[in-house]
Amino acid sequence: MGYLSDIEIAQSTELTHISKIAEKANVPEEYVEQYGRYKAKIDLELLKKTDRKDGKLVLVTAITPTPAGEGKTTTTIGLADGLARIGKKVTVALREPSLGPVFGIKGGAAGGGYAQVVPMEDINLHFTGDFHAIGAANNLLAAMLDNHIHQGNALGIDPGKITWKRCVDMNDRQLRFIVDGCGGRSNGVTREDGFDITVASEIMAVFCLSNSITDLKERLSRIIVGYTYDDRPVTAGQLNAVGAMTALLKDALKPNLVQTLEGTPAFVHGGPFANIAHGCNSVVATKMALKMGDYTVTEAGFGADLGAEKFLDIKCRVAGLKPDAVVIVATVRALKMHGGLDKKSLATEDLEALGRGVPNLLRHVSNIKNVYGLPCVVAVNRFPQDTDREIEYIIGKCRELGVNTVLSTVWAEGGKGGEALAREVVRLCEEEKGDFRFSYELDETIEQKIEDVVKKVYGGAGVIITPAARKQIDRLTALGFDKLPICVAKTQYSFSDDPTLTGAPEGFKVTVRNVKVSAGAGFVVVLTGDIMTMPGLPKVPAAEKIDVDENGRISGLF
Repeated sequence: MGYLSDIEIAQSTELTHISKIAEKANVPEEYVEQYGRYKAKIDLELLKKTDRKDGKLVLVTAITPTPAGEGKTTTTIGLADGLARIGKKVTVALREPSLGPVFGIKGGAAGGGYAQVVPMEDINLHFTGDFHAIGAANNLLAAMLDNHIHQGNALGIDPGKITWKRCVDMNDRQLRFIVDGCGGRSNGVTREDGFDITVASEIMAVFCLSNSITDLKERLSRIIVGYTYDDRPVTAGQLNAVGAMTALLKDALKPNLVQTLEGTPAFVHGGPFANIAHGCNSVVATKMALKMGDYTVTEAGFGADLGAEKFLDIKCRVAGLKPDAVVIVATVRALKMHGGLDKKSLATEDLEALGRGVPNLLRHVSNIKNVYGLPCVVAVNRFPQDTDREIEYIIGKCRELGVNTVLSTVWAEGGKGGEALAREVVRLCEEEKGDFRFSYELDETIEQKIEDVVKKVYGGAGVIITPAARKQIDRLTALGFDKLPICVAKTQYSFSDDPTLTGAPEGFKVTVRNVKVSAGAGFVVVLTGDIMTMPGLPKVPAAEKIDVDENGRISGLF
C-alpha cells in the first residue's frame, strides 16, 4: 500500500474550529479576528494587556541542508504535538511559506506526514494575505521613488544609484534584470532595474523584527532606497511613504493563529529568506506564542550556521529573547551525503561515509553548546533504511560532546513519535541552565564581527575582503552603521562560501564581495557570493501537478 500524500493526510483530518484553538491558546475571544473557520489573526493589544508570564522557548535548527532532506519543520511541529501529549501547555511559532517554492521545486513549509499545520492548502497559498500586503508596501515605495524623480527630483536622487527593487512572490527568473521607464519622458526615467521575490524584500525583514505599529513605522522610515548625486542616502521617510506603507501593513502585522493536525495552537507569521535576511518568523508571533503557552517551539531557516546564528545573534538580540533549549535535526541519509555518498546509494549501510559526514553535525552541536552556551539535543529523523549500527554511531559521537540523541518518527506517527524528544527537551529546560551569549559584540567593527562568525561558527580560518567590499565597509562605518548586527548572506549548502565543500571543511577563508545596510531591519548584510534574490522555476515545476476539482478540492499540492 502506498503512502498518503501530505495534502491527502491534511484533507482527511477533521479540524477544530479556530475559536476552540484560541481558547486552548489562552487567547480571549475579544482579541480573535476570524478568517473563516480555521484561521484567525490575533490583535496585538493582547501583548499589552496579558499578565501571563513567558513560557520556555525551544529553538529547532538543523545540520547543513542536503538534497536528502532533514525535516526541520516537520520535527518542530511533531515536537510541539509531543509536548502536548505529555501534558504540557504548548504553542508553536513558524514562518509562512512563499508561493515561489510552493510552485517551484522545494515545496511548502507546513510540515509533512502526520506532523503538519493546517489548513495546509490555505497556509501554502494566499493564507491571510500577509505576503500580498508586504509586496504592495514594497512596490508602493518603489512607485513613489520613481515618481519623485519624474516630478522634479527635489531630493537629487541619482537614478544610477537606486538600490530599491520591486518584488513579486513568485519564482520568475525573467524579472531578475530588466530595463524599465521606456517610452519617453512621460513614462518615467529609463534605467536598469530588477525584481526580488517578496521574501527577500527588506520590508519582510522589517515586518518580522517590528514589535509594534510604532516600531514598524520607525523602521520603515529608515529604509534606504538609493543615494543622491553627492552620495547621501535617501530614505522612505524622506519620500513621505511611511504612513501609506504602514496602512497596507497594519492588519498583516497581527499574528496568524492556526493548528497542527493534533490541535496544537500554531502561530504562523512572516517568512524572510534565511541567507539574505534572518530567516525566522515574526517577533510579535514569537512573543505572543511565549505568552500563550508554557512551552513554545520555533524554528530557524536552513542549517544552524545560517538560521540559528541569525536567530540568536539578530532576533534574540533585537527582541530580548533567550532560548531555553535547542534541537538540532539530522538524518543518517543527509550525513552520509556530507560524507560523499551519492543520493542513489543512501539506502545501503555505509559507516565510512557516515563517519566522514558526522563532523558536520558535531560542529553544529559544538557551536550551540560552546559558542552560544545553550543546552541542546540531537533529533535524528529515522528512516526505515537506517540501520541500528548507523544510529548507534551517531549517538556515540554526540555523547562524546555531552549531548543526547533522540530518535524522532513524527512524520509517520505525529506527536506520538515526538514524545521521547519532548521529554528530553523538558529535561533540558528544567535541569540544564544555559549561559546564553552572542557570537560577537555590537561595539566591534564590521570586519571583526565577520571574522567572529567565520571563525567561531563556520570553523573557517579567516576572511578575505575585496577592495569593493572594503570601500563599502568604510562608507557604512562613516555613516554610523558599524554598530549594527551583521547578516551574512552565503550558500546554505556549506559552512564555507563554496557549496561544494560539504561536511565540516577546515582551513577555508570566506570572501566578502559586497556589504550593504538594511537600515530599516537594523542589520548590515554581508554578501559572500552571488545570492539569488529572485529564484527561477525548475524544468518540471510543482505547479504542473496541482489541480482543483469541481468541488474546489485541491490536489497535487504535496
